[in-house]
Amino acid sequence: MDFNFSDEQVQLADAVARWADKAYTFDRRVATSKAGGFSDDAYQEMAALGLCGLVTDSDFDGMDMGPVEAMVVMEKLGAALVVEPIALTWMASATLQQFASSALKTQWLPALASGEKRLAIALNERGGRYRVSVCTTQATSAQGAGAEAGSATLTGSKHVVLGGGSAHAFIVNAQLDGQPALFIVARDAAGVQCEAYGTQDGGNAAELHLDNAPAQLLTTSGAEASALIEAMGIAFLAAEAVGVMEKTLAMTVDYMNTRQQFRSAIASFQALRHKVADVKMALELARSMSYYATLKLNAPAAERRQAISRAKVQLGESMRFVGQTCVQLHGGIGVTDEYAVSHYFKRLTQMEMTYGDTLHHLGVVSDAMDETAGVFA
Repeated sequence: MDFNFSDEQVQLADAVARWADKAYTFDRRVATSKAGGFSDDAYQEMAALGLCGLVTDSDFDGMDMGPVEAMVVMEKLGAALVVEPIALTWMASATLQQFASSALKTQWLPALASGEKRLAIALNERGGRYRVSVCTTQATSAQGAGAEAGSATLTGSKHVVLGGGSAHAFIVNAQLDGQPALFIVARDAAGVQCEAYGTQDGGNAAELHLDNAPAQLLTTSGAEASALIEAMGIAFLAAEAVGVMEKTLAMTVDYMNTRQQFRSAIASFQALRHKVADVKMALELARSMSYYATLKLNAPAAERRQAISRAKVQLGESMRFVGQTCVQLHGGIGVTDEYAVSHYFKRLTQMEMTYGDTLHHLGVVSDAMDETAGVFA
């Protein structure tokens, strides 16, 4: 298998990296985090680059690209610690393209691709413990002669809705006639209460409460669509994590080349050089599993589920090791809020717990193993 990127993919990555280096400075990122974890100006700049419509079909004003292009973009955005939730736009667009009606596609896809509208994904509930299959939110089909086809009302609550503080609407899972389904709920609809807050890594999230809130049916294939959303979320997160870890390592090496003890740069100390080598190995293991997760997004559901969980286990271990080791190599300055590496460490720590922590996905992998774990015939 050829793992080399095409010229177009390399050019895309370079364009995103140049924008991030020039426009998305660390100071701008800090200011964005203090202002609520979202900058519409930065989001519109990414939309102008075509990133909002990266995975959207050209029929809906998108760039018609795929998971690999999304992966290379997320690596560069991760290296810059971009807090604007562009990956959520891709997840919503892909879900609409695969499951939604023509009317919903026409309504939402061009607006998402242009950056005019943003959708957040609201699948998690407090009792779920990372399991999107746990859903107590109830949907009731709208009745009456004036009710539109597919309209319903939802009652329930969603927990830690990433990007919820800056979304115009939400993709929500709910039980419809005893079966899981997905709906779109407008933020400003009656019966919707959205409690936004900042997250530890500088982004934003929300608690979403619905009380007979009007909604539009997206698909009755709720379990299938939710599984795809979760898989995309983990694959995009893995790619972003690779970028975060790569930049964290680069900053650490630069620091070690300038920090002196006993009249020598600490980069010359053999014990510390060994630690840097271990960090590099962990990074490359994570990179290979990020590729694996991305390439398995179009696999059958059971195979994709195992691949995604395997990737998340390795990413979790790598993120924890890289973050903690690089902070240790910096010493006390590594945990100060004024120094960039502490923000990278916080991002890695939160990513390890996003879409299921390492122990959760280790359980998923182990539950699917047979007695020989596939080692013996």
